[in-house]
Amino acid sequence: MGAPRDSARTLHERTAMLNKVRPALGRVLTPIGRSVARTGLSPNAITLLGTAGVVAGALAFYPRGSYFWGTVVITAFVLFDMLDGAVARVTGKISKFGAFLDSTMDRVADAAILAGLMIGLDRDGAGVLAALALYCLVAGVVTSYAKARAEGLGYRCDVGIAERSERLIIVLAATGLDGLGVPYVLAAGLWVLAALSTITVGQRLATVWKQAREELPAAESRR
Repeated sequence: MGAPRDSARTLHERTAMLNKVRPALGRVLTPIGRSVARTGLSPNAITLLGTAGVVAGALAFYPRGSYFWGTVVITAFVLFDMLDGAVARVTGKISKFGAFLDSTMDRVADAAILAGLMIGLDRDGAGVLAALALYCLVAGVVTSYAKARAEGLGYRCDVGIAERSERLIIVLAATGLDGLGVPYVLAAGLWVLAALSTITVGQRLATVWKQAREELPAAESRR
């Protein structure tokens, strides 16, 4: 009985924290988005440019073992990519296609980061960590797919101890610190990321399974 309550409390606390952070972040990004909008860049163009920068940074730096500068470049383009929503709001160019494009490009960016890291680790002879990076890549894709598929079927699936933002912070922080020479931080980060991603997939499967089970009595009563 204690574990579900603790899990619910943790999720509630995370949601409350995010609800406080998002308005503050919006107040910071909106004036920047207004300035960017004056350049004529559309929200979709920002999404594509941000993704291209992340992919280029990940595949140009990480495979060569340049983890610190690769992380600096990637982080800069991740922050730039965050402006697409702000520009969409100030210009009124909010669209379903824009949301679809943004989500799709997020998957491309995440895959590039972990693929570049996997290549770099394999090149350095860290085969176990390279395999772990591959596992994190696959787990991240499954995490995102599980939510998208569930919502496509009409289920609620907004749960998970590690959503994209948390996973991105973990891998970039660990990789950047490793590039600065901090020992064991990348290994620890990848193990934590793998564990949290696995738990998140399990949470989403359990949430959808519960909703599907609750539908059965209603379906049987209509027979």
